[in-house]
Parts: sequence; C-alpha cells; structure tokens
Amino acid sequence: MTGRIAVIGSNMVDLVTYTDRMPRKGETIEAPEFSMGFGGKGSNQAVAAARLGADVMMLTKVGDDMFGPNTRQNYINNGIDARYVDTVPGASSGVAPIFVDSSAENCIFIIKGANEQLLPSDVDKAAEDLKQCHLIVLQLEIPLETVYHAIEFGARHGIQTLLNPAPAALDLDLSQCLKASFLFPNETELATLSQMPTDTTTQVVAAARSLIAKGIKTVVVTLGKKGAMLVTQDHEEFIPGCDRVKALDTTGAGDAYIGSFAHFYVASGDLVSSLKKATLYAADAVTKPGTQKSYASADEFAAFCKRHGL
Repeated sequence: MTGRIAVIGSNMVDLVTYTDRMPRKGETIEAPEFSMGFGGKGSNQAVAAARLGADVMMLTKVGDDMFGPNTRQNYINNGIDARYVDTVPGASSGVAPIFVDSSAENCIFIIKGANEQLLPSDVDKAAEDLKQCHLIVLQLEIPLETVYHAIEFGARHGIQTLLNPAPAALDLDLSQCLKASFLFPNETELATLSQMPTDTTTQVVAAARSLIAKGIKTVVVTLGKKGAMLVTQDHEEFIPGCDRVKALDTTGAGDAYIGSFAHFYVASGDLVSSLKKATLYAADAVTKPGTQKSYASADEFAAFCKRHGL
C-alpha cells in the first residue's frame, strides 16, 4: 500500500518563549530564550510526513503579510506540493505564541488569521488532485464546515480520512464526522467529544467505545508520554510510549505522531505497526527544541531507533 497524503488544515508561525516558569497573573518575568518557527497543526503534520519521505499535498490559506511567502516556501523546501496554498488579501497569517517551561510543558495561544478562510469551495477546487490521494488528514484550526465537507468528500470517493479533533471544539458536530476512517483525540479532546471522564485507562476505553457506538470506525487516543490506546468495534490495544528519552520540548509532539503515522500507514497499510513507529517518531521529536525543526528525516529517525536499540 503506497500513495499520496493530502493535509487540509492550518498553518501558523510559532513564536516560542522558553521560560523557567510561567508568570502569575499580572506578573512580568524575564525569559531566557525566544525563537520563531513554522507551525500550525496541519502544517506540522504535513511536514512530519514529508520529512519521512511521504508524497504530500497541502491545502491551506496564508495572509498577505511577511509570513505568507515564507510559509509557502517552507512547504516547497520540505518537498510538499504547495499549489493549493492560497493567499487571502487583507488577512494576517496565522500565528501561535507558545510558552515552554523548564519541565518541557507548554501553553499555546492561536490566532487563526487566514486559516479561517479555508472553505469547502477550496476542497472542491482541488478535487481532481484529492481524488489521487489515499489519505486525507484534518484538524480543527480551520472552519468546521470545511472539515465536514472534506470527510464527506473522502467517503464519496473512497479516500480514507483521519480527523485529529484538536484543538477541542465544543461545537464539533460528531454526527458530521462519523464517516471519518480514523479519529485521533487526546484525553482532553476525548472527554470533550464523549462527555465522559478520561482520567484512567478504563475510562479512556469506555469513552472511546462510546464514540465507536455512535459510528466512528477507529479511535486512537493519544496519551502523551504514556503512549496511545487503539479502540475499534472488536479490538482494543494499548501502544506503550517510549521511556528511553528525556523530553526537552513537547511542543508539536502530537502532530509529529499523526504526521508520521500517516506516512507509515499509507506506506504499509499496517495500523498497529504504524502506531508503534509513530510513538517512536514523536519520542524523538520531544528530545529537540521547536516544532517542525524537531521532526526527523527518514535517515535521522532510523539513526534514533538504532541508537536506542528500538
């Protein structure tokens, strides 16, 4: 099983501040380091897949500011088909101020900017190229109607779709997502979708099963450094995390996981094996600072696995 991946989603410019601790309300503190980089959940997932060698096309919108041309060039530099990266006149590009503390935990603001102008008509405009893809990857930093439309498009044309319901959206209509092939929430997003607690493994499985009962085919719950839980109608399996690394920066780890999974799955068709490899890829990413710049190439990932005996 080989093929092309389409990512329909967001782009952001990450504005990353590294700090010893988060400031209290009303407090000003000095932070030791700042960096800028390319981000956005859609773009991160596309870059992770492309760095591993996947054939990726990107559908997104950028602003007509200084960030727009650089974002488009970043796709090209990573070997991503950028023909459907369009500029919105008068709009800002998306930006994401990110704060990372000394324990590698982070908090993030997102300003969507031009991402809010990625519409169902843009999916239709790319229809002939999308029909050549084997997997469409989606997130929630773009309008929900575009997400719903892309899922329906995939179902109509026999293309598998993966929905990462992040950031968690209270107004997400789950009934519009039932035709998605894969749903990849984290514990918080699963709690929002299911309206059930997700504090324990038993609760995670029960919440995931409630979504399966509503019609979702495959749910993969990402559990951070603990790993992931795969739940289908007739199967559940815990995919353990990698405990051989020390996290430096967890920003973008979930996107590394999903983007790499997309590559491994499209290349092999093996769901469980792809999830296990994605766990290792994300583990490598958290050992380096930044988001996309922490994502390994195929050779770098192979070296990581060899170095850790994986």
